[in-house]
Amino acid sequence: MAMVNAANMPDVNGYFGEYGGSFVPPQLQVILDEITAEYLKTKDDPEFQKEMAYYQKHYVGRPSPVFFCERLTAKIGGAKIYLKREDLNHTGAHKINHCIGEALLAKRLGKTKIIAETGAGQHGVALATVAALLGLECEIHMGEVDIAKEHPNVVRMQILGATVVPVTHGLKTLKEAVDSAFEAYLKDPVTQLYAIGSVVGPHPFPMMVRDFQQIIGEEAKVQFEELTGTLPDNIVACVGGGSNAMGLFTAFLNDESVAIYGVEPAGHGVEIAGKHAATITKGTPGMIHGFKCYMLQDENGEPSPVHSVASGLDYPGVGPQHSYLHDLKRVNYTHIDDTDAIDAFFELSRSEGIIPAIESSHAVAFAMKLAKELPSDQTILVNLSGRGDKDIDFVVENFGKKYGI
Repeated sequence: MAMVNAANMPDVNGYFGEYGGSFVPPQLQVILDEITAEYLKTKDDPEFQKEMAYYQKHYVGRPSPVFFCERLTAKIGGAKIYLKREDLNHTGAHKINHCIGEALLAKRLGKTKIIAETGAGQHGVALATVAALLGLECEIHMGEVDIAKEHPNVVRMQILGATVVPVTHGLKTLKEAVDSAFEAYLKDPVTQLYAIGSVVGPHPFPMMVRDFQQIIGEEAKVQFEELTGTLPDNIVACVGGGSNAMGLFTAFLNDESVAIYGVEPAGHGVEIAGKHAATITKGTPGMIHGFKCYMLQDENGEPSPVHSVASGLDYPGVGPQHSYLHDLKRVNYTHIDDTDAIDAFFELSRSEGIIPAIESSHAVAFAMKLAKELPSDQTILVNLSGRGDKDIDFVVENFGKKYGI
């Protein structure tokens, strides 16, 4: 297991080892170079840091707490399970962390509009929220399947003043939403900023989103030591594109005592092609959306169809830094299927009174399995990346009878 100095990643060309980079048309590369230069100048600017800190505290509600799941731990047995409560942020997930940073950067660059994709709708809601806060126009591309599945979040985006663009081609989910948003962005990269919703895409987006999200791990490290007197033995987060996971993992990469687990969506089973989105588990290196990463692909290098019960994990690629951390064996990437994720959704709800997002339920499900294998003096910290308000209609309609609803 290699220790990692995150401060040295990526290199100047946006590579994490062999992954990342920027593979875009030359005219767009000029714009991305401008964004990179402005970001590198801005991120260390005391005024920018002061502005970010103000919004994080007084608007988002940071720091989000760390909570010990006493009843769940007693029921499961074994290691103690703790949650980093990103679900308590304004808008209900971790996405607001990077949306504020991207929107403030857009204003510094003189942009008047922010454009993005969304799967589960949490990134879309967060970006629409920040656009309203800062007076920017906002356009969100979302697959028709996810629009139907995550209807509450669609309404929230519209109430906030965003334009929601239905994506009707392909599987009509997250990958197609990214395609559509990129196409719209390419038509006018001068007045718009594409505010990517995860640690994916061409450089500098994997770096930027990670940097804006790393407050999760920085807070958690201090909070966990205050609560228990030591670091967690294990940390766990779900991985689709991977922003909430990088947010938690970054602060712990050089702590040899901390085992790190990234949980991918196994859908109906990782052995069934097209019925999962376990990118690192079953993928190979390839190119998607302007960067290199592990991806699920066909014999022609085109993205394969994917599935997850969680719309926010339904993506055939993964962040380049995750790809690199997998090769280094610093992070253990594993997977949880739809059934176990929904079981965890109800277990956490009924044991602790916390309704998690289905995405986050994958991490909870793995933590429950891991806890059973470990002694009671071990600890597990789960990044509860979002709350499940957006999922309740879908869950009740499709799984309610099994759980007595």
